[in-house]
Amino acid sequence: MSALSGGTSRRKFLGVVGAGAVPLALSRVGRGDESAPAAEVPWLAEVQREPEKKPKQPVELSPLLVDAAGQPLKTREAWQVRRGEIRRAWLDFLGEMKGEAPRPRLEVIQEDPPFIPPLIRGGMGGCVRQRVRYETEPGLAVEGYLLKPDKLTGRRPGVVALHSTVNFTIRQPAGLEGEPGLFFGLQLARRGCVAFCPTCFLWVGEGSYDDKVLRFQKRHPGCKGMAKMLWDAMRAVDVLASLEEVDPKRLGAVGHSLGGKEALYLAAFDERIKAAVSSEGGIGTTFSNWDAPWYLGKDVAAKTFRREHHELLALAAPRAFLLVGGESADGDSSWPFIQAALPVYRLYGEPCRLGLLNHAKGHCVPPEVEERIHEWLTTYL
Repeated sequence: MSALSGGTSRRKFLGVVGAGAVPLALSRVGRGDESAPAAEVPWLAEVQREPEKKPKQPVELSPLLVDAAGQPLKTREAWQVRRGEIRRAWLDFLGEMKGEAPRPRLEVIQEDPPFIPPLIRGGMGGCVRQRVRYETEPGLAVEGYLLKPDKLTGRRPGVVALHSTVNFTIRQPAGLEGEPGLFFGLQLARRGCVAFCPTCFLWVGEGSYDDKVLRFQKRHPGCKGMAKMLWDAMRAVDVLASLEEVDPKRLGAVGHSLGGKEALYLAAFDERIKAAVSSEGGIGTTFSNWDAPWYLGKDVAAKTFRREHHELLALAAPRAFLLVGGESADGDSSWPFIQAALPVYRLYGEPCRLGLLNHAKGHCVPPEVEERIHEWLTTYL
């Protein structure tokens, strides 16, 4: 079975995962154009500019363009070998999830009639919102929201919209509860995309987060919580790729906080993701609670742990990746991670679609930043 059909074994899983401008972007999405992006976001140079304020305690990051012997890598071909080594090391660290992924079959639980939200900024179309049930592991059913434009013409980009740490989970990106700036799925559907909002496993079943992690690790010994989050996010990509109205070559991801962490890993390890935005997830392993058992666990805090997330940014190259910070989990201190990965992006040619957008307004997504997030995704998908 192929990954797109949802029947992904561990071996096949590894093969899959390794291998002003808003009107312009809207017009391209709206007519179902399946070609490559015709333009760049006009603020690309801005998010690739080094911040004036230097971090007080800069993170020491290992060089990316060197081989195991410390020799410089100067070609894309040489980097591909090194890329495989880095990817393999991270997947070994995350742990192996055994078994086949279920086929992406959706059961519609509830469907809202076509609507245009009255309290959301106008100038865009309406959408259809469905609450659905599907499996992330055989016999393990979860729920999500699927949002589509109310008037579909041609195949559309598909985006996985990942919720943050809130008990109303998928209602957030679906536009039903919470801060409007985090209504990613709803707003993207209004802009002509098909959005799928999956439930994080920490809210599936009874008990605490720790209880959920323990149950997961009983099924999959040796796996980190982030291995489960990555697996589940890939199943959401399977869902989008299986839909007739979605172009499987134009898939993206977006998330804030917890969802930002998931978006980072999904972009790094699933090459079907062509554009991604990670907001306030904390790109450095010391920037937020990456040592929690539902993420990477205590091993990431050990002195012997030598990996950092600039390697994940490099794995995403040359696909479009925007890191958004507000000087809470991410901000100017995140710039060295972008700076470290840019040379890898340059191996694939200019322009490099990688950057840091720091709004410096805390752990939130202000309206003007929300617009740029959507512009990034609709431009590069």
